[in-house]
Amino acid sequence: MKFSFKAFKRTAGRILRPVKKLLSAVGIAVLCVIMVVVITGTIVASAATVFVVNLMDDTSEVTLDNISSSYTTYIYAKQGNDWLIYDMISNEGEKRIWCSLEQIPQYVRDAVIYSEDERFNSHDGVDFFGIAVAFSELVTGEGRRGASTITQQTIKNITGDDDVDGIAGYERKLREIYRAVQLEKEYSKDDILEAYLNLVPLDQNIYGIQAAANYYFNKDVSQLTIGEAAAIAAIIKSPYNNNPMRYPENNYERRKYILDKMLENGAISSEEYDEAVNQELNLIGSMMYTLTDEDTKIDASYLSAYDNFDTASSYYVDAVIYQATEIFMDYYGLSWDEAYQKLRRGGYRIYTCVDLDIQKQLEEKYLDLYTFSEDGSEDIPQSACICMDYNGRILGVVGGIGEKDSPLCLNRATMSTRQPGSSIKPLSAYSLAVDRDLVTWSTQFLDVPLLIKSGESYLEWPRNYSTSGSYSSSWSKEYNFTYSCLQRSLNTNAAQLVEMLTPSECFEFLYYRLKLDSLVLYKNGRTDIDRSPMSVGALTDGVTLEDIVSCYQMFGNGGKHYESTFISRILDSSGEVVFQHSLLGEQVIDESTAYVMNRMLETVVSSSRGTGRLARLDGVELIAKTGTTQDWCDLWFIGCTPEYVTGLWIGHDIPVEIDTDSCYGSPTMWKNVFGDILEAGEVKTFTASNFVVEREFCMETGLIAGSNCQDTSVGYYKKTNIPPTCSGEHLKTEIDTMLEGLGRRDVAVIVTEGIDIADYEAVTGHKYTYINELIRSYR
Repeated sequence: MKFSFKAFKRTAGRILRPVKKLLSAVGIAVLCVIMVVVITGTIVASAATVFVVNLMDDTSEVTLDNISSSYTTYIYAKQGNDWLIYDMISNEGEKRIWCSLEQIPQYVRDAVIYSEDERFNSHDGVDFFGIAVAFSELVTGEGRRGASTITQQTIKNITGDDDVDGIAGYERKLREIYRAVQLEKEYSKDDILEAYLNLVPLDQNIYGIQAAANYYFNKDVSQLTIGEAAAIAAIIKSPYNNNPMRYPENNYERRKYILDKMLENGAISSEEYDEAVNQELNLIGSMMYTLTDEDTKIDASYLSAYDNFDTASSYYVDAVIYQATEIFMDYYGLSWDEAYQKLRRGGYRIYTCVDLDIQKQLEEKYLDLYTFSEDGSEDIPQSACICMDYNGRILGVVGGIGEKDSPLCLNRATMSTRQPGSSIKPLSAYSLAVDRDLVTWSTQFLDVPLLIKSGESYLEWPRNYSTSGSYSSSWSKEYNFTYSCLQRSLNTNAAQLVEMLTPSECFEFLYYRLKLDSLVLYKNGRTDIDRSPMSVGALTDGVTLEDIVSCYQMFGNGGKHYESTFISRILDSSGEVVFQHSLLGEQVIDESTAYVMNRMLETVVSSSRGTGRLARLDGVELIAKTGTTQDWCDLWFIGCTPEYVTGLWIGHDIPVEIDTDSCYGSPTMWKNVFGDILEAGEVKTFTASNFVVEREFCMETGLIAGSNCQDTSVGYYKKTNIPPTCSGEHLKTEIDTMLEGLGRRDVAVIVTEGIDIADYEAVTGHKYTYINELIRSYR
């Protein structure tokens, strides 16, 4: 058969035609699939790009600048040369202490790095090699390791962004990767590591390496051993399960892994490895941390709140918190709530003035009901006490009798404003009169009231209190010396002094010099610029125990006033000083005045007629003043020794008359509270003033005793204001004669300006004497 190419071509064409059709259809199909895949991929990629872009747009920038602003504030108390952590103020019980990277030893850093992120120093925020290894281990089932870097974990700890499951988990991981890359561009490795070491959670509400060192080992981070550092680093992977106090076996297994890694990477020597892996941990489990020598023992009973701010902190700690909040309000220009939150989260270090021994003893006294009554009865009034030094530093305070069951509760020593009664007299009347040279130790006063016109009638005011709690219905009409008026707390003579000085001058001294800012200029038609508030303490609002005790400093420190404080200084988280208590007091009265007043107040205790005689101490000088308010609603005792200024208040929270049969009087109660503390003081006597002299004075005239004066006593006089010498004639004055002629029912009164004398005598039949005859003067 003859071969024909054309025939072959036709035959081949017939055979291939179906094949071509098939291939064409397949090609079109494949092309369509490819096009669909490309289009779909493009759409998905576009959507993913839009999603990622939007996600990144919505991802806030992470900064390390302010992370130290959410750290625990620690309150310190000094014992010897050591500062104890007395208490802490935190956000929701978290314990955080900021420390710089320079404070953290290299081996502590290495323990964390080789535990959590071996390639930390080489990656750019994300360890892609680590991710690949973790994925391969997951696929092969060989194990499961975390691939988050220290940078990523730092971001999670700052933002709290920790979603794990579902789409939210993938979104979080993308945000974290993006943020990690950005963070590494903005900050150095050291900055990131410092942040991480201060943020990492370590169980028990502990955050950061420093707080963990305090809690688990009672050490500063700089004192940790390699083994202890590895033990803390071991907690990070699983804080609950690797807590060395809860699961020591788990912690040891992880700790050994970390030490192996440190040895493998040359971070420690084989000798250090052997020592660390075999170290037996001495676990403490308390934030009662202090920098001390190893042999120093810490008495935990001194401390008021141990592991959580929500426990009932001491009255002292409460007072520190309130004062610090007020300091922050002024320093930062914040509201009270804002300042309080800053205090809780700011990582401040507050160094207090507390004397732990004194505070402990006061707390024990106020838990013992026999301190306040002979039979230990619970049916007694409330009470508060306070103790400070002569620079205004408060050493101890208790704000109520019985168990303190909540933080930041009522502190009656610092918060309750009450009428001070006679305890105001040395401040408002006597010290000012002595300072102005209006009176001396032995100036004589008549125990008679002021006569004050009240409407159409006349008011004889004030009455005197007796030590039993009753009023004197009449007055003795006897002469009394300045010091004896004070020791017996006669209201009449205090009123006479205020009349001489004027109420406005007394008020200005208390308000502006002694800083009694609870005094009222004018409120609801009332003012403290008046006779009664300045003479007998009938103030509009009252004063706190803290404030009035701080005023008494001047009688033991040469006439200076220091503002009272619970806080010595405050440092912020970077170590900058926010507050420093000033040791430069204000000279409010002359040194010589202060010592004359000191000696007068000593007679309140030493004299058999003194209102404070039941408070006498053994072997240590005591100067004091009692106070009683109208209707016996408040009892006060302010007592000063050469080392301490103390005060005690007794009363009901809602003022009602005190049943004096239900409890001790204020001198006895004060001695029960403070006696042991003050008798143990090192300084026993007050330092005399070089500007004050002792002189014998005539008990008849109050002048310096002459050669013919038989009845004499010793007084204290400013060198600038010594009375004349008595002539010894002791002649009766017109007032003496008048007093002898008065009947029993008559009252000698002081007639103040504006009184119609003739009208008064006609109505009452009483004799009178003028204000300028208050003082029996022979000059």
